[in-house]
Parts: sequence; structure tokens; C-alpha cells
Amino acid sequence: MTGPGVVIVGGGLAGQRCAETLRRRGFDGPVRILCAETEAPYDRPPLSKGVLAGTVEEGATGFRPGEWYAEHGVELLRGARAERLEPESRRVGLAGGEELHYGKLLIATGGAPRRLPSLDGFENVHCLRSLADARRLRTELTAGARLAIVGAGFIGQEVAATALGLEVEVTMIEALETPLAPILGAELGRWFAGLHREEGVRLLTGAIVQRALGGDRVERLLLADGSGVDCDLVLVGIGTLPATAWLAGSGLGTAGVEVDVAGRTGLPDVFAAGDAAIQFDHRFGAHARTEHWDAAAWQGAAAAKMMLGENPGPPPLPSFWSDQYGVRIQCVGHPHHGEAVALEGDPAGRDFEAVFVRGGAPIAGMTVGRPRSIPALRKRIEAGHESGRPEEEEVPA
Repeated sequence: MTGPGVVIVGGGLAGQRCAETLRRRGFDGPVRILCAETEAPYDRPPLSKGVLAGTVEEGATGFRPGEWYAEHGVELLRGARAERLEPESRRVGLAGGEELHYGKLLIATGGAPRRLPSLDGFENVHCLRSLADARRLRTELTAGARLAIVGAGFIGQEVAATALGLEVEVTMIEALETPLAPILGAELGRWFAGLHREEGVRLLTGAIVQRALGGDRVERLLLADGSGVDCDLVLVGIGTLPATAWLAGSGLGTAGVEVDVAGRTGLPDVFAAGDAAIQFDHRFGAHARTEHWDAAAWQGAAAAKMMLGENPGPPPLPSFWSDQYGVRIQCVGHPHHGEAVALEGDPAGRDFEAVFVRGGAPIAGMTVGRPRSIPALRKRIEAGHESGRPEEEEVPA
């Protein structure tokens, strides 16, 4: 590969793994990473746990020491935000007016937090996606403060667990009747609800925030049923959207970029990975967004291999983990496709496995307090997918 080399738009995990894989596999052309933030690429999972709790230093979240980039000839462009893609001329336009030419391009701009318009503009309303977000939120998590969390997904739950450890009063407001039910089903959703209530979280389900009262700061959230939640600060944790609006006019999707199993888009030499990508799932024959650490790492490396003309092979099963109240929770596979779930162990004692089944075969598993059980679960699920696997999709048009 000659010429302008590889441009990686996005300084997250997918972009980092792409750069590492290119260099490890002998690519010696230019590699540039555009980081919208001013920090070098860093790991995000600690933000809701150790960084927020003050037990993990910010510097410890970096993927690589600062000197690694210079030693490996990877140019970091910090504070550089992509504004447009011009595939005909192979250029990426930046917000400051500069343009970068590329030979190969990886779109790895990640996701942006979903917002609640009714809560915009208040000084004490937070999201948690970046180190800057974590710094700002941490200053308000003082003992006795009243935190309202809108959304009982995994980010909201992890922040709730961290905040309780800081002696913060926590109210979690969830629009669904059962947290996580669309992902894990009602039975496990109820288990998560019980977990937080047992620890002291005030969890309100089937509750919708209608508006906020206060001046510069929210003082009270009014719910649709007429009740209210008094608070000193608010965290909005209602999921993310692909950060791909900058691709308007390029021929690629602005609500996520569809790619094949190797990260190829419908444009020549343009790839996508991580939360910005909607990858083809060869197990179910459809495109699906997988917003997890393991998927971003694999996809970034796979895109690098394809850039070098190598076949990365099929992606592994999606997986994720969550740490709450000293318990490691892990999940592998596609639980939202399950028709039934079987629990083995002691849910009340926070020590059990859940196996999700479809058509009589296991397609996903979740463990609580049993990290050593995941490899065996993974093998069972992979074996169940061996027959009847759909053909891999061609490059998107």
C-alpha cells in the first residue's frame, strides 16, 4: 500500500486496534488517527467504575503509553473532528477546514449519548461517554448528594453502584416496567431490579420523565404519573446513537454504517468498525449493531487485516461484562434472540448461570459471579450455531 496511507477517524478502541494490527502485521505506510477529544486513545469501561470512584487514575486508562505512537509511527491528531467524507477524491474534511487524503479509511467514530431535550441546558445534567464527562460527574458525587439516573441500562446501573459506594443517594428512573427486558428477558430483568433495590437504590419502573423544575440546575424531575424526584444532579443513561451524522452526502448511512463481516462498506477502501458500524451477523443473516468492547476490538483488527488483503475469518460471538457491587456479570451470544431461559445456581446468592435457548439450541449465556464458566458456555453456543449457518453477505452496495 502506497500513497497517503491509512486514516482512522476515531480515537476509541476500534481505531486503536486497527492501528496496532497494521503495524504488527508489517504495514509501513502512514497511519493517522483522528481523535475528536484532546486525550490520546483510552479505555472507556473504567469510566463508570474505577475512574468515577476515584480508585483508577485517568492515566491508567490509556491503551498505550504516549511514546508508543511515536515509536510505531502512528500520528495522533488530537482535537480533530471529522466533518465530511468525500469518497470520490478520497478526502476527509475536518471541522477546522483542513483536509486529509486517504488510501484506506476506517470509520470508527463510535457512538454519542442519546439526549432528553427536556433536560438540555441544565448545569447539573450529565451523560457519561468520555473522560471529560467522568471528571465533571465525579465533582458532584459527594456524600449525601441526591443523584437521579434516567435509564436503568448497564451504564446507569454501574453508575448507581459506584455512586452508592460514595455515599450518594440514588434514584433510578426506568421507562420500562422491567429493566433490560428487551435484551435479557423479564426474569433476568427482575433479578437486576432486585439487585439494586437490595443495595439501597430507589428504582422506579414504568416511569417517564416529563419535565424538569429549577433554574440553572435541575431541582426536581416531574414524572408522567404526577409524582416527582428531588435531586442535586442527574445522569441521563438511555443508550447511544452511532456518531455518523458527518457522513451525510457520502453514500453511507448517517445512522450507522452497514458493513460485511470484515468491516467493508459499499465504498472502495472504506471500512467501519465499533459503535459506528452495523455489522452483518453471519449467524442470523442480518445486520446488527453490537455496542460492546470485545466487538469493537475484533472489528478494528479485522478491518486492518482486510486492508492488508488478509481474511480475518468469522467474528467471535458477541460478549460483554459488567461489574456491580463487587460481582462480575458476563454475557456471551445473542440473548435477545432467545425463546426461553434456564437458570442454574443461586440467583439470590448472586451465583448462577442463565442459558438462553432458541429452537432447542443454546444461543447465549449469562453468568453472575462465575467468570470461569464463560469458556464452556461459549463452546456450547458455538456448537449450536454450526448447522444451518447463513451464507456470509457480500460487500454492501
